[in-house]
This record gives sequence, C-alpha cells and structure tokens, in this order.
Amino acid sequence: MTSWAKAPDFADQPARRDAVRAQTVVDQERYLEDGLTPLRCQACHTEVRVRKSSSRQTSVQWSENPATHCPVFAELSEKGYGPGRPDTCDRLQKTIKWAVDEGVLEVPE
Repeated sequence: MTSWAKAPDFADQPARRDAVRAQTVVDQERYLEDGLTPLRCQACHTEVRVRKSSSRQTSVQWSENPATHCPVFAELSEKGYGPGRPDTCDRLQKTIKWAVDEGVLEVPE
C-alpha cells in the first residue's frame, strides 16, 4: 500500500535529505525569529515579540499562553474564547502603534 506524503522524505538520497533539513532550520529561523523585537505592553507589562512586515501586517509571538499574562485575554478565555479570537488585545495594539511611531519597531516600505 502506498501512502501519500506532502513532501518527499528523500530517504534514498541522504545528501539531499540533509540539505533539505538544513534549509528547514534556516527557514524556521527566518520566519520565527528574524526581525522580532521584544516589546512590553504599556497596560499590563506583558512582554511579547513583535515584527512589522508592512504597515498592515504585524506578527506577535507570545512566550506563554496570553490568558496567563494579559488581563484582556484572561477575561476572553473565561468567556470561552479560544486562542486567536480575537487576534490581539486593543491595549497591545496601542503599544505596537506607539512603538512604530517612536521608531522602536521598523516598518519596511
């Protein structure tokens, strides 16, 4: 029986498999680490890492569950809202806007 895979595993090509794995590490670093700036919410002092990829796109990475640190997310969690709903806290958005306005966060053109 043949199984479907999203991408080949290159099990029969060790050099290519190693190259793909190495590139995966580079890609993960690029997408999950590069350009992220530590930023502390001015309202609750929760620290997140933020990247502005454009004036309309913002990436926020939490080191822990937002509901354990942010009172807005804690309240939403108590009401049954899951992760990602809403996408962020208005107070954190204001802090991010402040960071952009003050030049703490760069926005690529």
